[in-house]
Amino acid sequence: MFCMKQTMHPATRLLIWLLLLGLPVACIDPEEVSIRSTLDILIVDGVITDLPEQMLIQLSQAKADQTLGRTSTFPVMKATVSVVVDSTEVVVCSEIRAGAYQLPTGFRGQVGHAYQLRFTLSDGTQYASTQQVMPPVAPVGKVTSRFNANSVFPIIDETYTGGHDLFVDFQDPANERNYYRWDWTLYEPQDWCRSCYEGIYAVNSVTIVSNSMFQSTQQPFENCFYPPVGSSAYSQVRYKSYDYPCRTRCWEIIRNRDDINIFSDQYSNGGLIIRRPVAHIPFYQNQPCVVHLRQRSLTSDAYEYFSLFQQQTQHTGGLADTPPSVPAGNVHTVKNGQEAVVGYFTASSVFIQPHYLDRNDTRGMPPGLFYALNARLPFAEPYPPFDLKFILDGPPRPPTAVCAPVEFRTPDRPAGWPN
Repeated sequence: MFCMKQTMHPATRLLIWLLLLGLPVACIDPEEVSIRSTLDILIVDGVITDLPEQMLIQLSQAKADQTLGRTSTFPVMKATVSVVVDSTEVVVCSEIRAGAYQLPTGFRGQVGHAYQLRFTLSDGTQYASTQQVMPPVAPVGKVTSRFNANSVFPIIDETYTGGHDLFVDFQDPANERNYYRWDWTLYEPQDWCRSCYEGIYAVNSVTIVSNSMFQSTQQPFENCFYPPVGSSAYSQVRYKSYDYPCRTRCWEIIRNRDDINIFSDQYSNGGLIIRRPVAHIPFYQNQPCVVHLRQRSLTSDAYEYFSLFQQQTQHTGGLADTPPSVPAGNVHTVKNGQEAVVGYFTASSVFIQPHYLDRNDTRGMPPGLFYALNARLPFAEPYPPFDLKFILDGPPRPPTAVCAPVEFRTPDRPAGWPN
């Protein structure tokens, strides 16, 4: 099944796969760390951009069980994380959820300035990245799209592969070496905004009246209400999941997390780049969508890292292949500098180009957005006279739900959506 809400960095997913096989993790230098003798590996993911957007430093730990051949990842919590700007200004990050450390709201990187990640784990171990100077990025000149019946990996049930291939034209600056990376953010119209398993959606907070009855208050809640286990109300929702339509217009936010699409102008310096393939947008539903294509600059060492990483993901198909390895990144322990960390911290200037897909050129029947997300069809709470009656007063049942959470959905019309 295609999972659209992926928050795990691709380096993390590949590392887990390699750990299961017992394969090595290689450093760029090219020292190797054997998984067979190393059970704990720290993973770092972070990028500073020059956009007014949320910036996160994500820390996790991969642990391998040699005996059982299993690997698990855990968020690294309670670390002290900061970004040092130009070797002088220290910007402190705050942990907003387990293992995710956010830079202050309003912070933006600037082209030509240097950034270094520093963090200390709860056990006192200190780490630091190499310094990354943010390079400029060329603007996108034009985006074109073409429907392709075999554009993507199967979305669901290992069947449908249709989608749109996106291409860019842009002028590469002359007399300088430039490195690029592309990713995208997709905005899909969403009709269903909340699912409650063994509970029901409540617009206002709920108080207990008895074992079987609850009272709606005037205090806003906008969340799932879960009847106490063992109550007669709980028996009505046990093993059931109810889905609630959006109260307002809403867009699902889907971010590309898997593909590594990079480019060097080594053989085209200063030239006009024509129809460079940069994205594959799945055909989730018949409704139009908007893609925010992100053209990013890379430092030379970041390009080298992602190029090595790309090679590993593309050459792991057969048993006769050379055993793959994961390149270690640019973060090391401060004390001795020997412990390699997987992942990379870098700084990128970003140019965003919205592209509207009306999907009039598609062929075949898409799975539907909800089905692609959840591998099932939506199931609404019953309407009268079969409605659930254990909450007194409040809005009529079943209610609608707010367009949330904000990380994955937005009620605000995305740039590029027609008026």
